[in-house]
Amino acid sequence: MGITSSDIESPCVRNCCLDKHDICIGCGRSVEEIIRWGDAGMVERVDILAKAKERKEKRLHENGL
Repeated sequence: MGITSSDIESPCVRNCCLDKHDICIGCGRSVEEIIRWGDAGMVERVDILAKAKERKEKRLHENGL
């Protein structure tokens, strides 16, 4: 039995606050990605997680952390 989309947990850290680009400061997802998460399949969830990770790393770099 393989991995399914329900096996991929939400990156939500319960620190929901949107920046000026409508990106959550807590998890790094866009508003659209947050809304889509519940219906997203495995491939889409993996893609969302990758983009969120990229955004969070970029934010840390830009803030000198």
